[in-house]
Amino acid sequence: MPKLKAGTVLPTAQDDAAIQAGISADADARELGHTWDSQAKPAQEALPEHMYKALVALKRPRGRPKAEATKVFTAIRLDADLLNAFKATGRGWQTRVNSALRQFINEHPLS
Repeated sequence: MPKLKAGTVLPTAQDDAAIQAGISADADARELGHTWDSQAKPAQEALPEHMYKALVALKRPRGRPKAEATKVFTAIRLDADLLNAFKATGRGWQTRVNSALRQFINEHPLS
């Protein structure tokens, strides 16, 4: 049995019997067994091509959209008090570190 999240409540045997009785009473509900599984096809094969392409076009990628200018991951060592000062400002502290470094570079050109 898979590990359950804390607070998960499983149905009792009585609850499960009531659920099964409701399923049995529903004329539109049926058990999908091994025969159905063996006959199932991927959507690409089962649907007309134009419908499948329309469904694929609707699918959104997971996560947030990619930014035009992406950031580069790096690890640097900072003094603890400096890091704590930025973290104390709350969410977005890394963006503020980025802005502070950008401001420094603009005010003190390296070349």
